[in-house]
Amino acid sequence: MISVRPAAVAGMFYPASPRELAREIDDMLGHSGGGLAPGFPKAVIVPHAGYVYSGSVAAEAYDRLRPARGIVRRVVLLGPCHRVPVRGLALPEAAAFATPLGQVPIDREAIESLAGLPQVVVSSAVHAEEHALEVQLPFLQRVLGEFSLVPLAVGAATPEQVAEVIDRLWGGAETLIVISSDLSHYHSYEEARAIDRGTARAILDYSTDIDHEQACGATPVAGMLLAAKRHKLNVELLDLRNSGDTAGGCGQVVGYAAFAFWDGAPAYGEAHGRTLLGIARNSIEAALGVSELKLPPDEPWLKPARASFVTLTQDGGLRGCIGSLEAYRPLGEDVSHNARAAALSDPRFPSFTREELAGTRIEVSLLSTPKLLAFADHADLIAQLRPGEDGLILECGEARGTFLPQVWEGLPDPEQFVAELKRKAGLSPEASTAKCRIQRYRVLKWKEDGG
Repeated sequence: MISVRPAAVAGMFYPASPRELAREIDDMLGHSGGGLAPGFPKAVIVPHAGYVYSGSVAAEAYDRLRPARGIVRRVVLLGPCHRVPVRGLALPEAAAFATPLGQVPIDREAIESLAGLPQVVVSSAVHAEEHALEVQLPFLQRVLGEFSLVPLAVGAATPEQVAEVIDRLWGGAETLIVISSDLSHYHSYEEARAIDRGTARAILDYSTDIDHEQACGATPVAGMLLAAKRHKLNVELLDLRNSGDTAGGCGQVVGYAAFAFWDGAPAYGEAHGRTLLGIARNSIEAALGVSELKLPPDEPWLKPARASFVTLTQDGGLRGCIGSLEAYRPLGEDVSHNARAAALSDPRFPSFTREELAGTRIEVSLLSTPKLLAFADHADLIAQLRPGEDGLILECGEARGTFLPQVWEGLPDPEQFVAELKRKAGLSPEASTAKCRIQRYRVLKWKEDGG
């Protein structure tokens, strides 16, 4: 057995330097559109060209997997064969795959579960130079941290044979499925756009009759669609572009798309808000000895790490506000902790009392992942701000402060908004923003009735 399959396309499809590679991936993730959705996708479809061409499209899917860190422990990775043909789905002989960011162990226990499936074979030759699977690994390493891998290079097989393998490896929240595929190849820009839009519509319709002219990974894509339909997953298109949009000319382009498959609706709703508000109020009541502290409901969407703020108001005025700017603990725990802290530990206010409970309204804000805001100068910064929508984090040396989007209600002018944020961070309102690091985020918020 080959102990480690070395990186074959480092320095070609992506940087060979670990530091440069990590920085490039983090930059692409930082500039992705992001999004707020309960939990994380069960599966994604991502492109596999060089990062300069398709990395930003892939990042749209990988950014949605940030909450999966610490939960997903196994990645089932399927993609087409570009160099060595094979009949069936090929596993490697290697015990691990290497990238500049480290080694990813092969999940032997999962592979043993495939015993008896005639379409599954073993071939080191198929995997040796194959880039379609390899280019996904650095993204997965940066987003998930540690995980084990089931890499399957898909050759001559039917969608049903692929779906059978996916079903066998389906697992629970600990298992993520990644399908690697580009879309159309070497058409003119407008031709490609029309073809790729049609392919995207077919995927959104769970159509399994797409061909390899539409997507080089048509077979694993179709197998995923069969499995997704059986498991009642919802599919969402995250991005659709081509190399003419990213880093190439428009004469002959390659199409790229990112899709996410969700177990449930890919959006928060009022029921989620009621649950979070209930967690927040119970936490405050328990801290004051009014009721027993309840464990957060055993709901999958409460377990991924998320950042939240809890705001307390009385008669429309602020009574406390504490939160997390970075996601580092499960959402249910984060809301519970921040609610208690808003009531008892906000240094601007005296500690909360039992008598105040009835007249206090609670608001829970759920933050998206902050994204770095690049600006040429102060005027450019002001021009890019979206009043009522952007929350801002300002950092200048040791100074740091944030305003939630709700603050725009009292500070609707962007210049005033930024000036007061500087003041909150401990800077002069006239301090230059030239050397400041500014990130922005969005929030979903829910407030108790009556407030």
